[in-house]
Amino acid sequence: MAIKAPLVLSLQVGKVRTMPLEGAAPGSEQTWTSAINKDPVEGPVWLGTSNLKGDEQADTKAHGGPDQAVLSYAAEHYDLWREELNQPRLRHGSFGENMTISRLNEQTVCVGDTYEIGEARVQVSQPRRPCVNLVRLLRVPDIVERIMASGKGGWYFRVLAEGHVERGSFVVLVTRPCPQWSVAKVFDIMKRRREDPAAALALSDCSLLSVAWRERLRAAGEGKA
Repeated sequence: MAIKAPLVLSLQVGKVRTMPLEGAAPGSEQTWTSAINKDPVEGPVWLGTSNLKGDEQADTKAHGGPDQAVLSYAAEHYDLWREELNQPRLRHGSFGENMTISRLNEQTVCVGDTYEIGEARVQVSQPRRPCVNLVRLLRVPDIVERIMASGKGGWYFRVLAEGHVERGSFVVLVTRPCPQWSVAKVFDIMKRRREDPAAALALSDCSLLSVAWRERLRAAGEGKA
């Protein structure tokens, strides 16, 4: 029986938008600004070292940059979330991801994994930690806590070779230099970094983990954060 390869089931990009804050007092001017609300795109899309063409970030200090060029999410999580959140029409892209990918998840993807997707070559740089914008997007007050508990946050790619990608592109594993550092394990160590400083220090030595995560882990491991 042929092995089914992972696929990009959908591609999404988002522009920076300013939206009214849910629950704000009538007549107030409370708003929030983000590019997390993304729309699907069809056909070949250029994937550069900073982002998918047409994708933006409102907070460039917390999002974007070479180590967070593309956010990916496991398509298999959607059936679970639709049931858990009682949102049967929850569509791909609802977690702010650029790529919704089948047959891969946080347990099976490792930091440092290099994949060919269409013309591009990408490398897993770090897990994704959820922020308050997901609360605002999904209108689920405890979605951050749910993701932190489940580990279903997704992961980021850095781009090693630019090129066009599109919906339906195969996601082909090229190399796996760090099989000991699954995205799930890395996420858990970051979550418990102050409780287990030895694990935090060990992970901080992984040269293929993003610079930002390595710095935070090393600080925790050395008792500085």
